[in-house]
Amino acid sequence: MGREAVGTGWQAELEHWLAPFLVRLVHKARQRMCPLYVAGLIGPGDRKSIQPMAERLGLGAYDRLHHFVAAGTWDAAPLLEELTRKADDVLGGDDAVLVVDDTALPKKGNASVGVAPQFASALGKQANCQTLVSLTLARGEVPVMVGLRLFLPDSWTGDPERMRRAGVPAEFLAPRSKPEIAIEEIDRLRAAGLRFGAVLADAGYGLSAPFRQALSARGLRWAVGIPRHQKVYPADVALIFPVAGRGRPRQRHIPDQKSQAAEAILAEAPWRSVSWRRGTKGRLSARFAALRVRIADGPPQRIRDMGAQHMPGEEAWLVGERRAGGEQKYYLSNLSADTPLRALAAAIKARWVCEQAHQQLKEELGLDHFEGRSWTGLHRHALMTMLAYAFLQTQRLMAAKGGKTHVRTTA
Repeated sequence: MGREAVGTGWQAELEHWLAPFLVRLVHKARQRMCPLYVAGLIGPGDRKSIQPMAERLGLGAYDRLHHFVAAGTWDAAPLLEELTRKADDVLGGDDAVLVVDDTALPKKGNASVGVAPQFASALGKQANCQTLVSLTLARGEVPVMVGLRLFLPDSWTGDPERMRRAGVPAEFLAPRSKPEIAIEEIDRLRAAGLRFGAVLADAGYGLSAPFRQALSARGLRWAVGIPRHQKVYPADVALIFPVAGRGRPRQRHIPDQKSQAAEAILAEAPWRSVSWRRGTKGRLSARFAALRVRIADGPPQRIRDMGAQHMPGEEAWLVGERRAGGEQKYYLSNLSADTPLRALAAAIKARWVCEQAHQQLKEELGLDHFEGRSWTGLHRHALMTMLAYAFLQTQRLMAAKGGKTHVRTTA
C-alpha cells in the first residue's frame, strides 16, 4: 500500500464501505465514532493513539473516541462476522490460504493486558510485549487480516485478580496456548462462511501435534513449518507384533522401522531447484526435497528397548528447503500425494504475505499504538485496524481492476 493521499473523497468512500458495519453497531453515537476512528487510523500522522487522532480529526476533546473504543457497551462479534464476509467476497475461495501467525506489540510496564517478557518474533528476541495470534486470508500477494486475538501468558492466567482488573471476559480466563487460540479462531471464521483452500503456519504452530491433528480432524488441508528434529517414519512403515523372547506374547503392534529426525531422513533425498513465483528482483527460487512419510505423533508406546516412542500417525509430505544463504527449513503438509513439488513449495512460501500485513498494520495503521490497558480496548482497536486494512485492500483491488479509487494510506 502506498503512503500518499489520492483524491479528496476517500472519507465518503470509507463511510459507504463501512455501512454494513454501522448497521450492526445500532447506536447512533457509535455509528458516528466508528468511521472517525477508522479514518484517524488511515489518515496522516505518525501516532495513531486516541488523543492525537482526535486532534487531527478536529474533535477537540478525545473522550468520545476513547469511550467508543475502550468503554462503550457494544459487541464486536457482529463486526468481526461482517469483516469475514467482506474478506471472503474479495479473496475467498479454494485458491486462497489462511495464514496463522502471531505478532508482538512492545510495551513498557506491566499493567496493560497480557504484557509480559516473552519471545517477540518481529524482534527475534525476548521482549516486554503483548502477543496477538493473527489470522490472515490471502490470495496471491493480497492479504486481509481477519483475526487478532491476545495470547495470555502464565503470569496472567495464574492471577485471576490481575485479569479481572484488565477486564478479561469470563470465556477467556482459562489458559490457552497459541495453537488452541488459532483453532478457536479458525472455527469462528469457518462458521462465518470464510472460504480457503489450506491453512499455513510457521514452526511455532507446526510443532504442535494437537494443532495439526485438529486441522486434519476438520477436513482442512495444511502446510506448516516444523523443527529439524521432528520425528517421522518412512511412508511404508508397517505395524507388526514383536516376537517375545520370553513371557506372554506381545499384545500391541509396534512399527517395523525406527522413526528418524526430519533433517536425517531428507539428507539423502534428491533435491532440486524450484521457482514458485516472480518477485520484484526476478524469479524466487530455492532447492527443495519432498518425501511421503508418516508423522511420529501417534499415541506414545514402549517400543523394544527404546522406551516410549510416538507411534506412526497421519501420512503427509515432509518437505525440506535449502536457501541460497545456506539456511535449511523443514515442513509438513497433508496436501494430496499427487501434489507436484512446485505446488508444495508455492503453498509453503505463500505464508510470508502475513509478515507484510503485520508490518503495514503497525507502521501505517497504528496497531501497536493503543495506549489503553484493557482487554476490550485492545481488541476493539485491533478490530478497527483490521477494518482500515480491509478497506484499503479493497481499494487496491478496485484500482488494479480499473475501478475508481479514492484513497491510499497517508502519513
